[in-house]
Amino acid sequence: MTIQNLIRPSIKALKPYSSARDEFKGGTENLIFLDANENPFENGVNRYPDPQQSKLKALISQIKGLPTEHILLGNGSDEVLDLLIRMFCEPNKDNVLILPPTYGMYEVLANVNAVKTIKINLSEETFQPQTTAVLAAANANSKLLFLCSPNNPSGNSFEASSIEFLLKNFKGIIIIDEAYIDFSKEESWISRIAEFPNLVVTQTLSKAFGMAGIRLGMCFASEEIIATLNKIKPPYNINELTQTKAIEGLRKMTLVNSQIACLIAERELLVKALEEVDFVTKVYPSDANFVMVKVDDANKRYQQLIENGIVIRNRTTQPLCENCLRLTVGTKEENQRLVENLNRL
Repeated sequence: MTIQNLIRPSIKALKPYSSARDEFKGGTENLIFLDANENPFENGVNRYPDPQQSKLKALISQIKGLPTEHILLGNGSDEVLDLLIRMFCEPNKDNVLILPPTYGMYEVLANVNAVKTIKINLSEETFQPQTTAVLAAANANSKLLFLCSPNNPSGNSFEASSIEFLLKNFKGIIIIDEAYIDFSKEESWISRIAEFPNLVVTQTLSKAFGMAGIRLGMCFASEEIIATLNKIKPPYNINELTQTKAIEGLRKMTLVNSQIACLIAERELLVKALEEVDFVTKVYPSDANFVMVKVDDANKRYQQLIENGIVIRNRTTQPLCENCLRLTVGTKEENQRLVENLNRL
């Protein structure tokens, strides 16, 4: 596969914007900066942030075991996904494939970019990709395939054999959204980026790392893909406060790992408790920090919980999710309150 043949011609020909901080290479100590029309009065954020997030990427590289040349950072994973669509998909011509039920922003971002969405539902009950149907639905204009694993909202991981089959046979780029990978026993597909040039993996600091408020998404791919994404990303897409807070959080991996272990343990306790609730007809297996359950009447139970001060997600309108609710794993006290309320309904 030749990645260059998949990139939009206009993107390949694009001359990227060069910011003042991109042009100047070197240290900052004892220098006077009069290049970027900044306010010179120091307040901690009067200067533009590092456009390449060098310190932050170096720390992520150390944690993930991947060179910085394979890393792009975005204003949340949503910016990364939007950049990928713009990089590969010609508006009003190309299409992307999604596997419902799945993360809703894939379709929204495609629509924003005037890119058609082809939908192939996951298999009923098991929520696994129907690989033959996916390949059959693809055509010459199918540029991207989105795989959310562990999947949102079902919570399950996709079988490695299915993903590998698609990587070897799909003629476009496969994006594996691993927002919830830290709660799974499955190995991240980051370890196989060198093996598959058409593989892109996205992760986030919003879930396991507990930093949803700073909006930091991570993209891992070949140097070729990352280099092109860097051409089209906004010059200062990761602000100084986000970079600083992300570095602080990533230096506390002992705490992060402790919280992940706690949430996994609470998830298992919550699953057992949910299985005893009278109106819960099925609890789906989860590799994420949430659990999806099928109930007798999702709209009714959702409203009852709201009235009792508990906000969950009603997924009953999603394909294959009739009468399903998605419950995030909270603290021990929050989970106990949830279960107590469910048992009283």
